[in-house]
Amino acid sequence: MKTKSLISVLLAGGMLMAGCTNSDTNTTVKQETTSIDLQQELDAYKDFALEQMDQFVIETEKFVTAVKNGEVEKAKSIYPLARMYFERSEPIAESFGDLDPRIDARLADLQDEGKGEEDWSGYHKIEYGLWVENTTAGYEAVADQLLKDAKELRARVETVEVTPDLMITGSVDLLNEVSTSKITGEEEIYSHTDLYDFKANIEGAEKIFTILKEKIAAKDPALTEELTDKFATIDNLLAAYEDGNGKFVSYEDLTATDTKALSEAVNQLGEPLSQMGIIME
Repeated sequence: MKTKSLISVLLAGGMLMAGCTNSDTNTTVKQETTSIDLQQELDAYKDFALEQMDQFVIETEKFVTAVKNGEVEKAKSIYPLARMYFERSEPIAESFGDLDPRIDARLADLQDEGKGEEDWSGYHKIEYGLWVENTTAGYEAVADQLLKDAKELRARVETVEVTPDLMITGSVDLLNEVSTSKITGEEEIYSHTDLYDFKANIEGAEKIFTILKEKIAAKDPALTEELTDKFATIDNLLAAYEDGNGKFVSYEDLTATDTKALSEAVNQLGEPLSQMGIIME
């Protein structure tokens, strides 16, 4: 997709030939680079990520309290909502290679790396306890560690340098998450709350587009309109699976036709979304 780095694509407005001087022996070419100022957009995205992390810590604390109090149903109700804050800001969260798996790893991920259940921690481990064992007993220490990790992640996000590359590749990565683990139902294999993650990933990608929208529109209004329409299509499809109270139905309730429609909408968004980084050439 890229012949240049996304950073150079966004920050280099173009190489302008300033002039040429000819002599008998040589030709001198002067080049001038103009830059696009994206600092406001980068700051806006970091503010968004910090807001999401603030809420992630607040909701994780509620979740942990419910787990430690043995409130299974309350913990189940908090679980998907708390995770949405993490999923929306995953481009930044995933930049911390040690914390992200401690918070979000599935058992299958660890097994692929040759690790076992003893190495498993975080939200998905507690998900197993809640939906498979229908208990919080024995998960108190896991819950305590989860809250510590969530707070550490929030603190570390303060130190992140947000770049155009992180934002644009992050939006594409969020969509890829949907088209791989979310659309197959393997992310929330015990709770089947995949639609919450699906929605949060789409919202995270859409937020990046919205922040950059003005600069993209200045270069390619047609691309801006196409992305706006395709995000709206996915949002409308997902709205059909809401229950009217801000909750989604179980992913198991979706038919093959439903998942096909969602998959096609994601695929149709993917190509124009990937164009955000190259239309500035």
